[in-house]
Amino acid sequence: MKFLMSILLVGLSAVSCAQNRVSQTEFKKLMKDPSAQIVDVRTSKEVAEGKIAGSTNIDYFSASFIATAQKKLDKNKPVLVYCAAGGRSASAAKDLKKAGFKKVYDLEGGYDAWKE
Repeated sequence: MKFLMSILLVGLSAVSCAQNRVSQTEFKKLMKDPSAQIVDVRTSKEVAEGKIAGSTNIDYFSASFIATAQKKLDKNKPVLVYCAAGGRSASAAKDLKKAGFKKVYDLEGGYDAWKE
């Protein structure tokens, strides 16, 4: 019985994480919320090539990523994250959730898909 409960909890945890990845359509809807905080986790060099309007850059590769996020963002307001293609932002979203951010959403396909 304990084994089955463990499998169920692991499965629910995976589903919970997967639900934080959202389509471009859903991301755009979430952006309409005036309390939404849009975070670009790419490097400053990548951001210089273009970004989503209204986003704040917090480089995921920076050693101070979480500390900077905690300084600049409200943990109780929605956080919408994106990177170039979706890999870094998925990791960033996971780390932000671990740090206590309540509502974190990750743009599927990242900025590369957004600009197409």
